[in-house]
Parts: sequence; C-alpha cells; structure tokens
Amino acid sequence: MALEQTDVEKIAQLAALKLNDSDLAETTTTLNNILKLIDRMQAVNTDGVEPLAHPLEATQRLRPDMVTEENHRDDYQKIAPAVSDGLYLVPKVIE
Repeated sequence: MALEQTDVEKIAQLAALKLNDSDLAETTTTLNNILKLIDRMQAVNTDGVEPLAHPLEATQRLRPDMVTEENHRDDYQKIAPAVSDGLYLVPKVIE
C-alpha cells in the first residue's frame, strides 16, 4: 500500500499540519518507506516463535516483602482535631 501526495495532504489537514510542496514530497516518501518496512516485517514467518513478555532476557529484581515504616497512627490521632473510633472526623462539605 503506497500513499499518494493527496493522501498525505488529507492526513496533514486532519492533523492540522501545514506542509509546503517540498515537505509534502519528502513526507510522502518517508511515510511510504515506513509502510514498506511494515510490509516486510509482516511478511516474516513467525510460526513457532513464542511471544516474549519482554524483549530482553531479564529477570525482575525483587526486594523482600517487609514492613519498613513504623506505625505512627496513635501519634497522629492524638494531634487530630476530631477522632472517633479510630477514624478522623472532617467537616461536612457536601450538602
């Protein structure tokens, strides 16, 4: 599938791009080269090739699942303006 300059003009108009005549010819060539590359990539036989979760053979480094912060809930509730049953009370803002 090759694009004509009229196709690129329409695409440029939809994208609100202003292309002059020299840019239009160059852009048409560039887009056609990209489409040719896509056609070549789609023609590759991938039967029997397992899909990859990641392009590199890398493993995820994991940290130990440990609590690293101390619990300051009681300290924060002591300085809160209003607390009830362990919950912070706030003024009603929606009628």
